[in-house]
Amino acid sequence: MQRRPALLVDGEYDVLVIGAGAFGAAAARDAALRGLRTALIERGDFGGATSAECFKMVHGGIRYLQHADLARLRASCHERSALLRIAPHLVKPLPIVIPTYGSGRRGRALLSAGAWLYDLLTVDRNRGIADPRQKIRRSRILNRQALLELFPHLRSPDPSGAVVFEDGQMHNPARLVLGLVQAAVAAGATACNHLEARQLLWDGPRVSGVKVLDRLDGEIFDIRARLTLNAAGPWADYLHGDPERFRSTRRGKFSRDAYFIIDRPVPSGHGVAIQGHSRDKDAILGRSTRHLFLAPWRDKTLLGVWHRLFPDSPDTARVEPAEVHGWVEELNTIHPALDLTASEVTFANCGLVPFGDTATGSELSFGKESRITDHRRADGVQGMVSLVGIRFTTARADAARALDLLLQQYPHPPPGAATDRLPLPGGNIDDFAAFEAHAQSNRPAMLAPATLTGLLHNHGSRYVDVIGAMQDDEESAGLVPGTNTTLAEIDFAVKHEMAVRLEDVVLRRTDIAGGGHPGKDAIEIAAATMARRLDWSKRRLDEELAVTYRTLARHLARETGLRKPAHDAGVQGAAAGTSRLPTGARAMRRGQREDTRPSVAGAR
Repeated sequence: MQRRPALLVDGEYDVLVIGAGAFGAAAARDAALRGLRTALIERGDFGGATSAECFKMVHGGIRYLQHADLARLRASCHERSALLRIAPHLVKPLPIVIPTYGSGRRGRALLSAGAWLYDLLTVDRNRGIADPRQKIRRSRILNRQALLELFPHLRSPDPSGAVVFEDGQMHNPARLVLGLVQAAVAAGATACNHLEARQLLWDGPRVSGVKVLDRLDGEIFDIRARLTLNAAGPWADYLHGDPERFRSTRRGKFSRDAYFIIDRPVPSGHGVAIQGHSRDKDAILGRSTRHLFLAPWRDKTLLGVWHRLFPDSPDTARVEPAEVHGWVEELNTIHPALDLTASEVTFANCGLVPFGDTATGSELSFGKESRITDHRRADGVQGMVSLVGIRFTTARADAARALDLLLQQYPHPPPGAATDRLPLPGGNIDDFAAFEAHAQSNRPAMLAPATLTGLLHNHGSRYVDVIGAMQDDEESAGLVPGTNTTLAEIDFAVKHEMAVRLEDVVLRRTDIAGGGHPGKDAIEIAAATMARRLDWSKRRLDEELAVTYRTLARHLARETGLRKPAHDAGVQGAAAGTSRLPTGARAMRRGQREDTRPSVAGAR
């Protein structure tokens, strides 16, 4: 997969998709599989904004029981199953514990009944999933003792037990988006990142394409298409800035969904839901407040999600240090035994998704569905549909709905493909546990087990292509300092995955900055490797380093609270870290990164 923007000026496309987050990438894959001549462009990198910075959950719709919205529940369950089928290397089941307290809405009886009903409504949740590892198990009940063995810090307030249900979790959301892009390209689409849509092209009342800016070399050119799908997420409304053409369009409300990461494991392998301070005002039957989640991810812990109305430009969305302090205080108020401090946070992520109509104080009205706009009906504009996605989980289905609507304007539209069953590149794995065991038993001596594990998850069955590159150049099997990422993965990302900026490699193609700042040495080694491959000048190399450090700073907020990258302390300090989530008071902060590293389950 090579970046060739010159190909985009060659004639007229059937479908042009603007925006290559999860929704745009899924739409391009669908269109290409239908046999349509398809183009996909993205102003930044593939999956580089909200899709990459999501909470990494694949939701099966259990929360929609509170809204009595069975249609959305069933749809979410179907989409979770689809992702478990088509990307077994990147999506897996995750058990989640919901503690129960006393009686009534917080009690075990009501929650158990809800879990039983959810299992009944999703009885076909594993249809078509052959791999036992990928199947979603039925909900189950824990007594108080079993709950506290998993999560001792939940001892106060006094729980009566818990209900456990399963959802899905992504290993790497950015690579899941990349898999959709790769599948689109394999089916014949032309894809290009770092191309910004500047303005629409017109043929009378019909959108006929878009004028784009190549953000790498500054070139401006036109891309012509019979039909255009605007899937630019929170940037989508900015293409509708002509009030004479788009009479009904106004920028929708967006929620900035945010979470943070702690560098410590959850040995139980379970996530846990705890009740925060905000309330979902639209819930017909729910608990007193909305749940926050502590979720294991790789060897770290995710904590979130917090929501707030965000009316500003999406380019300015970030997490402020003061917010992290407030969230830490909220968690400590709910469960004092956690004894969190803001200095323990290694990364903070956020993205923008459609919000509901109202949001005042702790009363939140969450977005319910993706926004799909047929501009023929809304504005009298032909040739374009806009899609603003609500949740990564439903990207495939919502993209298909938007594409079906758009293709009403296409003569003899082709039928949809089985995008819920066709594996993504690298996803043709029948039994992931057996696949991993076989790969480890045949592991080349030059690779550590943890390095191979990362390759298996990020590349699936295509990991052999990366290993092949290492065998051709043994030096490329060397690791980026303080990480489990090989130099060969950087080369592979440049040669085959359209990585053209340092950020593309550090934040999305590899695990170099997977949940924390990897340190100056790691960044500079990655930059030097890319510079050799792409023949960067000294000036270009310095620019790439500066941009990457600025991006990492937005996640780290170094000056006030979030953990600083260990530039001066050395890469090993950056990799191991100096503070941990405590087991009780200060004991957990003295833990080590290896087997003795403190964990959620150790909190008391």
